[in-house]
Order: sequence, then structure tokens, then C-alpha cells
Amino acid sequence: MNRLIGVLIAVTFVAISDRVAGNDHAVHSDHQWASGFEDPPPRVTEDFNFGWLFAKCDRSDCSAADIPEANLPFRKINLPHDWSVRESYRQEETAASTGFLPGGIGWYRKSFRLPASDRGRNIRIEFDGVYCRSDVWINGHHLGFRPNGYSSFSYDVTPHLRFGDSTNEITVKVNHSAYVDSRWYTGSGIYRNVRLVKTAATHIPQWGVRVTTPLVREDHAAINVRVDVETSSTQTTTAGEPIVACCVFEGDDRVSEIVRLSKQNDGYQANVELPDPKRWSTESPFLYRLVVNVTDTEKSLDRVETKFGIRTIRFDADHGFFLNDVPTKLKGVNLHHDAGAIGAAVPKAVWKYRLAKLKSIGVNAIRMSHNPHSVELMDLCDEMGMLVMDEFFDEWDRPKAKSIRYLGDHPDETMDATDGYTNHFDEWAERDLKDLIRRDFNHPSVIMWSIGNEIEWTFPHYSQVFARLNPDSVQGENVPVFDPAIVKRELDQVIEGEDPLAAIAQQLSTWVKEEDTSRPVTCGSVRPSISAVSGYFDAVDIAGFNYRAECYDTAHATYPQLKIIGSENWGAYSEWKAVRDREFVSGMFAWTGFAYLGEAGPWPRKGLNLSFFDYAGFQTPRGHFFECLWKDEPKVYMVTTPASESEYTYSEEDGWQFEMKMHEPPYWSALRKWEWYPVNEHWNYRSRENIVVQVYTNCEEAELFLNGRSLGKQRLEDFPDDNIIKWMVPFEEGELSVTAVHHNGATRSYSISTAGELAGIELVSDSDCLKADGYDVAHVRAVLVDRAGRRICTDDVPVTFEVQGAAKLLAVDNGWEKNVEPHHQPTVTSHHGRAMAIVQSGLTRGECVVRARAAGLESKPVKVNVR
Repeated sequence: MNRLIGVLIAVTFVAISDRVAGNDHAVHSDHQWASGFEDPPPRVTEDFNFGWLFAKCDRSDCSAADIPEANLPFRKINLPHDWSVRESYRQEETAASTGFLPGGIGWYRKSFRLPASDRGRNIRIEFDGVYCRSDVWINGHHLGFRPNGYSSFSYDVTPHLRFGDSTNEITVKVNHSAYVDSRWYTGSGIYRNVRLVKTAATHIPQWGVRVTTPLVREDHAAINVRVDVETSSTQTTTAGEPIVACCVFEGDDRVSEIVRLSKQNDGYQANVELPDPKRWSTESPFLYRLVVNVTDTEKSLDRVETKFGIRTIRFDADHGFFLNDVPTKLKGVNLHHDAGAIGAAVPKAVWKYRLAKLKSIGVNAIRMSHNPHSVELMDLCDEMGMLVMDEFFDEWDRPKAKSIRYLGDHPDETMDATDGYTNHFDEWAERDLKDLIRRDFNHPSVIMWSIGNEIEWTFPHYSQVFARLNPDSVQGENVPVFDPAIVKRELDQVIEGEDPLAAIAQQLSTWVKEEDTSRPVTCGSVRPSISAVSGYFDAVDIAGFNYRAECYDTAHATYPQLKIIGSENWGAYSEWKAVRDREFVSGMFAWTGFAYLGEAGPWPRKGLNLSFFDYAGFQTPRGHFFECLWKDEPKVYMVTTPASESEYTYSEEDGWQFEMKMHEPPYWSALRKWEWYPVNEHWNYRSRENIVVQVYTNCEEAELFLNGRSLGKQRLEDFPDDNIIKWMVPFEEGELSVTAVHHNGATRSYSISTAGELAGIELVSDSDCLKADGYDVAHVRAVLVDRAGRRICTDDVPVTFEVQGAAKLLAVDNGWEKNVEPHHQPTVTSHHGRAMAIVQSGLTRGECVVRARAAGLESKPVKVNVR
């Protein structure tokens, strides 16, 4: 019977006619299309992450043949694996840019066997990301080299395999000896997933299915499907032209006809009609499933499932961004690809935890800064409803300055440690860029492709022309000269002929359009007044402005057809207000959503906590403030600062004034544009000490209480400069509380109290059940409290986590940017009374018990089931 079903699927038009005639075979056919049940299945994808060996080696000239003689200290590991974060933070042979963590050269090996039944199949190995400059061998045969550490790639290993009792060995060399090749932490090693994919000789190649929705109406959607089919050159097949057919599923229910694709010059294509489509949106991220079968007249050759969403996007020069024809402001954040204590090897569950945090405060968009991110993160953006700016390049053919000890301290660019992707750009840029687009093409979350971040910094004539036209300009304050006649005349005096930056931009944009015309191209510009005349903006569809909100109005007035977005913005009220009040600005991407490693210094400042959430995932005061801006649900939050330390001043005559405090050395004063105000989340001070109380809210009015007595009401509209209500309060031990009244009549309250002596540890897990797959994680939060359960923010102590049972301790963190304690040990010093343990499941079902100890105290156990 199964054989008969397979034949019915292979002959697609028979299945369709049976469906019309009510033949019972069609029912079975639908089941088989939905479930993929076939014996044996035409495509097998094996998890290839387990059972590797890893060793460090200083020999840059090693090849796979040299490894046995090198006598390296290999140890067992599982992938994904980031060796840098597993080594200690240090100052020697590290850099502030890359988080004071080492690079080096690493070797990976794995031995495996293949059954004789796999003989005749096409087999390839897929790498989602290897940082960086990787070489791969199989059984001594060199498969290839990839310089970019963020690119996903694969190799056909079929010609070099052994079957039956013979053993195969794959070897990977990772060369990250240039430990300051980036402006942020990169990680080192095979830090993303690896798969072994087995197919028939005739099959769909990696990223060989593309789905677009050129027509979307309320009652109907036309889905265009394009499929590439290839036959391995090393194998022969007697079959004729394959039959390619597809259909769409909603869950296990087929919701379209089975359609046969016709062969075109650029692959197999068909339009699939779908009645009453459900739209993908940020509030309702509905995903369909496209199933593509490749068959001959007797059997199934390949079967690929692709998730996709039905949605429309549109950018307008006057009215901003539209999702499904609904005007939508992008409330976005920038994200780097590391996750604090875990480094670059981030499990999917960690990204899910982090995206949920961002969604909870109103974020609806992410800029993937400034390189391809993981497949798992892209999938989660689809599943959870996050719009994505997909970006590749921070540098083109010219490097940016890196820093060794602190921001602004730049090494000699000729030193080997700074050898980066710019040396490979000319040869690899097209392939790497197109591979990103092919990989991420079907993600409905992706709404634009970015070809570069702040590239103008690497072309000095942009800053030269800007300085000549705007000698007294202050970033963020003065509007530069935008008159195209004046700017173009000045630019022409500096360069002759075509602008080299614009020429590369045009080439990159052309390569994007060769792969995808359904999404616009953008960039992150830091010299928009120059880029508008140089040809840079002519190469893109949307002009991204990095920290140039003061330019919005003049740019729009001068170039009314220019589509503008805030591609990178300070996390400040003024930045959001500039976007909110201008319909023509599509949105903003605040720097950053989560704290990231690198781009910092001096020691021990390993990274910059300029974020809405810190390294451990604790919401920062800035995150609470932006939640009040970006969510309609009433909220109030309160922080405090001694008046002697505050950047606010108060006088009876002038009221509240903001006064920027200067910091030494000088680069910190510039950094203050990114940093948040110095605030505390506690009520522990000296008696009668003047304290500036700051209230974040989206309610109209707030009333402050100290030990039950009112200190007065204030209205939010009376603080238009920064949207923060403020009181000056002499400290008095007890409870400080605030009650806010929303315009809809709802009230919200928040309070902080003077904390006493450390008396306990509260332990909370974000999950009580994990999958027994070796990947799933739980975030277990430890909070130091007094006898009344109040968090103790002022005294930090070492916290030791103990994990027993069916899970292991993956890492510990406290969220602090100056924490340089090793993450892969059970003890971490708390910060502001908190610490975090990330616990990862094993492969065995059972129960995991987590405890925490500090200062002679022990928490109650937290139990997590592993199933």
C-alpha cells in the first residue's frame, strides 16, 4: 500500500484528479504530503553537532595532514562551540574591541561511519557559521576555504566518502589568530550548528526554494514558488526530467491545490492560489508551510519543507513604513550576535528568551548588527513577529580602526592581529552577500537588506568635505549644509570622476537585486548630506541615518523623494520623539537591545551596557523608560540618584535642568551620548541626603509618597525635554512609592524600600520543563533579599550555583560590563543583588535541581523537569 501511495504522489496530476473524483488515494496522499512519511525518506538531515574533538594550536601553517604529527591535546566537545568565551578574560594578546578575550588557531575533528545503504546518495555538510578563515577536509581531501566568520556554507562530500565499516574523518581548521579583526566580540570556532544532509543524486540544493507573495488580497493570495533542482555531477541517474510539485499547508491541513512547477531558465516555477490568506504580522506572526516534492515516475527523489508568511511591505517617502497596508513605526533595536556569558555559541532557547524580553517592552524590529546572524534567531523572528533589517558589512575593502586597550586607542593597522575581512572583500563579497540573501530569502520577518554600516568613515574624503562645509558642526545638534549644489561642488573639488564608495555601493545593490527584488536595499549612513550627492543614496532604496536625527527635516525638504529611517539611534527620548513626530521617518533602531561584548575598554570594561537589557537579561532603567514610550499599557517605574552625583540640577527659578557631567579621560564625555543617566534602583542612602527621584511613566500624572505621606503630584507634560518626572527628596528610611494615573483612568503603582541585612536568596527559573535534546536551556535568576524579601542592591557577594540531575550548568553571569570572572564556573559575584545561571539540558530524561549559596545562606531548590 505504501508503494502505491508513493507512486500516486510521484504522478502529481493523478493525485489531483483523484482528489477531484473523491478517490480515497487522495486522502492518503494528503497525509503523506503533510507528514513526509516515506520509507526510506528521500531526504535525511542529521544533527552533526555531537562527538567532536577540539584542540588549540599555534602553527598557522598546519594542514590536516600535519595534525597527527602535531600531537595536539584534543578534548571531547559538542557544537556549537566558542573557545574564546571559555577562556579567561585577560589583557595580554587580547583587545578592547573584541572584549578582552583571546583568539588563536583551533582544530576540530570528527570520525563517523555511513551505512552501505547511503552509497549512491548525495551527501553534503552544512555549516551555519565558523569564525573565522576556515579550512575543511574530509578524509584528507581539502573541501574549501571561507574567510568570513558569519557566512553559512556547505560542501559536497560525496566523492570522498567511505561506507560500511570504514571510518570517515572530517577536519576543520579555524584561524582566528587576528584577535582584533573586528570592532566587537566575534567568538572563535564552529560556533553555529552543523548538519549532514543526505539526498538522492537529483535533489534540491541548499537554499533552493524561494517563496514570494506578489499578490495579496483579503480573499486571495497568489504565491510564487521557484525551486532549483540539480543532479550531482559525480553520480549518474537514468531517470528523465524530474517532476516538481508543491502545495501549501496550514498545520497538517492542505490549503492549496497540488501544483506542478514548470521548468524555466532560472529553475522550476509555479503560482499557487491560496484562498482567504492569513497575514503574517508583528501581532499575529502566522506561518504557512510549503511542501515541495521532486519525483520521477516511480519514486520520490527529494522533499523540502519551507515555512513562509504572507504579508506586504511598503516604504513611502512621506508616510513611512506600511506592513499589510497598515502604517507601522519601527520600534527597533540593534543586536550583536553574542549573548554575554555564552559568547557567540547561542542556543535557540536563549534567543527566544531574549526576543520575548524585547517584545515585552514594545520592540517590534531588530537590526542584525552588522553581519549575518544565526538561523535560529531568524526563525524566531518569524515565529515571534519581529521585523528584521538583515545586514552584512561593517567594512568593505577598507578597514575601520580597532582598539587595543580602550575606545580611541588604535593599533598599527599593519599588525597581523588586525587582519580582517577587508583583505578578502574583493574576492568574496558577492558570494557572501548572495549567500546571505539565499539563506534568509523566505523569512517574512526580513523587510530590507543593508549593504553597509557607517562605511563613510573608511573613505576620508566624506569627512574632509563635511568639515570644510561645516567647520563648527556638533553631532546631534547642528544641521549640516544639505544644499546639493554647494555640497556637490565641494565634493567635486576633492574627488575626480566617480565616487569610489558610491561605485561599490552600486555594485553591492546590484548583486542584491539579482537575488531579490521584493525587498528594498538600505545602509547605515553617517554623512547623509554628502551621501545624498555622491551617489551612495542613489544606490539604495532607503537612506538609513545613524545618529543623525537633526538631519531628518532638512534631508526630507531637500530630497522629498528620499525614504528615511533611523538605522542606528541613541537610546534617548529625543531620538524617539524625532521619529514619532515625523510621519516620513519609518522608525528607529536604538543602540542596543542587549548589552554586547567588545567595543569598550579600558580594562576591565569588557563591553558597553548601553542597552535595554544587560548581559544576563535583567531589564535596565533605560529599558523601563523605553517600555513607557513604546507600549500603550499603563506603566510606572522609579529610580533614584544622590543630588551630588546626578546630572540634573534644580533651582526655584529655573526648575529642573540637565547638566552633562564631564568625565575623564576625554573619550568618556563623548560616550555619555550613548550612556544612560547614572541612576539606582534602591532606597538606601544617608539620612537627609538630597536624592533626585526620577519617575518613568506613560501616564499623565504621578503622585510620590514617602512612608505614606504625599510629596505632591506632577504631570508628565511639564517635563517635555526628557519625559521624566522628577522630585528632590531628602532621604528618610522606609518606603518610597509612586502612583500614576493613565488618561483612561487606570492607575499603576511602584515602590522601593530601604533594604536591611542579607537574609535569603530567592531563586526563580524562567522554565520548569526542558527538552532532553542537549540544547534547551533555563535561565535561573538568584536575587539577594533581606528578611522582608526586599532586594539588596548595595552589597554584592559571591553566589555559587549547584546543578544536579538531568542538566548541566552552562554559564553564570551577573549582567555587569566590568565582570571579568570566568563564566564557565559555578561561582559569580552578584551585581546589584542579582546573579544568573544558565542551565542546559542533557540527553537523558529526568529532573534537574538547582540551588544557590551565598554568605552562608542557601536558597530553596528550583526543580526543572527534563523530558
